[in-house]
Amino acid sequence: MDSQSVFTDMAVEFFKHKHTKDDGLIKYYEVTVDNDMSDKLGKPCGKYATLETDAVLKGNTKDYARVSDAIGECLKNYCRADKILAVGLGNPDLTADALGDRVFKRLTVNRHLSPNKYLCALTPNVLGMTGIESFDIISAVVDRIRPDAVLVIDALTAAATGRIATAFQVTDSGITPGSGVENHRRRLDSESLGVKTVSVGVPLVVYSSTIAKDYCGAAEPCRGDMIVTPKDVDILVEDCARIIAGAINNVFAS
Repeated sequence: MDSQSVFTDMAVEFFKHKHTKDDGLIKYYEVTVDNDMSDKLGKPCGKYATLETDAVLKGNTKDYARVSDAIGECLKNYCRADKILAVGLGNPDLTADALGDRVFKRLTVNRHLSPNKYLCALTPNVLGMTGIESFDIISAVVDRIRPDAVLVIDALTAAATGRIATAFQVTDSGITPGSGVENHRRRLDSESLGVKTVSVGVPLVVYSSTIAKDYCGAAEPCRGDMIVTPKDVDILVEDCARIIAGAINNVFAS
């Protein structure tokens, strides 16, 4: 896939390979982006795990706990730390961008009870609402409380409609807020924040040219392209948030 012709936050979409594991509910993929690949793909170096499942699209709530457990195992592998600051990115007033806020509201924080091993959280909203860059808020809190790691949650953009609400990505490369919709803000990663930074998210939007390509085999992506989200995105966001928050709570708040 040509990195210049697609808009996506999903590293797995640049690789053609089979899943590494399939347990019947979840297909697992893991790719590593090295320096050479990073320059070619325009993706930061790091490990990227993708867990694909149709549980949310089908509304199979009985399977959500299994998906949470699987994401939790990835988080354990990517973020071995005792003091965690979870950050919910995005605009809480824009449903398709509200995943971070919805996860934030479901987290079980306990820093006030256990100062040596804890989960604490914040949601910085967006620059247009606060007049403050998310990076400035997050870095200030990191400097103040000194967590071992920052866990960032955000909605993502996919280059395939089939990955909307089905592909959960965990990466130790951090995240550039807004990159999938060409609204790049300052990057949040281990280098910029000074502590280990892991991100988790799920695609909830695609470009209209992506839909045209999927269904018509045509259309070239271009600036000004419309961004599209499913009509039931409110339900999808809540269910994805429930799964991700469950994973974080199980691993870091128990």
